[in-house]
Amino acid sequence: MSNRRRLERLLRTRLNAVGRQFEEAKRAYTDAKAATLADIPTDNDGRAKIVCRRYAEKRAISIDTDGYPECYDPDHPDCRGCAEDIQDGHVETW
Repeated sequence: MSNRRRLERLLRTRLNAVGRQFEEAKRAYTDAKAATLADIPTDNDGRAKIVCRRYAEKRAISIDTDGYPECYDPDHPDCRGCAEDIQDGHVETW
């Protein structure tokens, strides 16, 4: 393999790694910001620690800036209630 191809492969590998790290950091920042706005405890990755009303289980999930968890199903009444609780700041946490 030529030196040029090795260099191209090395640069491509490094740029992909940097891109992944950037996206992970961006997601963690967004998750933590949304959870902070809703005054919800977070885990080490910035995901909100809530108790799912639908399945009655502890979850660490991302919440968007509108207060909807990533698992939100608009057709399910428990999910609608959970989103309302998050937006009101009265969601059950752990």
